[in-house]
Amino acid sequence: MTNQGGYPPRVPPRGPRQHQPAQMMPLPGRDGAYRQPPPRRPGPPPTRAMPSRGDVPPPPPPVARRPRRRRFGPGKVLLTLLSVFVLFLAGVWVYLEFSINRIAALEDYEGRPAAGAGTNWLIVGSDSREGLTAEDEQRLVTGDVAAAGGGQRTDTMMIAHLPDNDTKPTLVSLPRDSQVAIPGHGTSKINAAFSIGGAPLLVKTVEQATGLRIDHYAEIGFGGFANIVDAIGGVHMCVDKEMHDTVTGITIPAGCGDLDGAQALGFVRMRHSEATPRSDLDRVENQRKFIGALVSEISSPGTLLNPFDVFPLLSAAPDALTIDEGDHLHNLVGLAWAMRGISSDGVLSTTVPVTSASAERWDKTKSKQLFDALRNDTVVPESAIMT
Repeated sequence: MTNQGGYPPRVPPRGPRQHQPAQMMPLPGRDGAYRQPPPRRPGPPPTRAMPSRGDVPPPPPPVARRPRRRRFGPGKVLLTLLSVFVLFLAGVWVYLEFSINRIAALEDYEGRPAAGAGTNWLIVGSDSREGLTAEDEQRLVTGDVAAAGGGQRTDTMMIAHLPDNDTKPTLVSLPRDSQVAIPGHGTSKINAAFSIGGAPLLVKTVEQATGLRIDHYAEIGFGGFANIVDAIGGVHMCVDKEMHDTVTGITIPAGCGDLDGAQALGFVRMRHSEATPRSDLDRVENQRKFIGALVSEISSPGTLLNPFDVFPLLSAAPDALTIDEGDHLHNLVGLAWAMRGISSDGVLSTTVPVTSASAERWDKTKSKQLFDALRNDTVVPESAIMT
């Protein structure tokens, strides 16, 4: 193929292929002819409207969660009850420790017996009427102090020996009419030492007469004794024969029953009765029996778990008891724990061997055997045991 001059058509040189816009197909019109569509006018690129800070909706409020209820299981309930019980015991312990009366009963002096085996308590029941009204004295039949010679006296004196080994604890009664040497005051009845010099002179007299070193001291008066008995609702006792004191007029019927405070005081003091032909010897035997029943009653679950007994007892005990200034509540607990076996033959109960029913003279040989056994924590010989 040639152009007008006879030359072949000029072919442009090859170069990089240039992009040619695509030819759009004409659109048919109403008349059937195809027409070129109008070119699109370029416009600004679409812009995305950004919301202003004030247009942003606030986040939804957090959903409030219901607090989880703590469920107290049996373990937590028991632990709570145990904690309350422990706190209660601690409070009671502190209250008693700082509420019990104390005196300086134990004193060091030249010639005092050396400490032996075990622990020795001197337990005293005094005729102290402190805190008693005239009505109380009449109800308890305490008697006239002036008629008794005045001063403070003791109706009960006992040595409680707590051994360090497996021998039985021992409770020894010291008859009040026993004639002994009172340091600095010659020879007289042992209860006169208390009237002359109170607890310190009585302790010194007992130590010199027995050769035993007294480690602890406990004293209870008339009113305190009766209050403790009444606080626990009485003490159950079995009386073989009716007891009628011709001096005080107190009568305790035969049979088993609960003795209240006034009856209990009459029982442990009675010696002018057909039921006590040996006078003071029968009286001290009855005293040991009653102490055994009293300790058993106090330490029983029926008393300790009964708030109607425990709270009156805790209220009465501090005013009823007097101990040495060096003694503490745990010492008293140890004494009560050791003495709980009196009524069940777990404690040896005896009186200092005497030579006659008047109980004025001690049997030197037998009493020495008794005190030597206590000093050395050995078994008391049968010959030295007197009921």
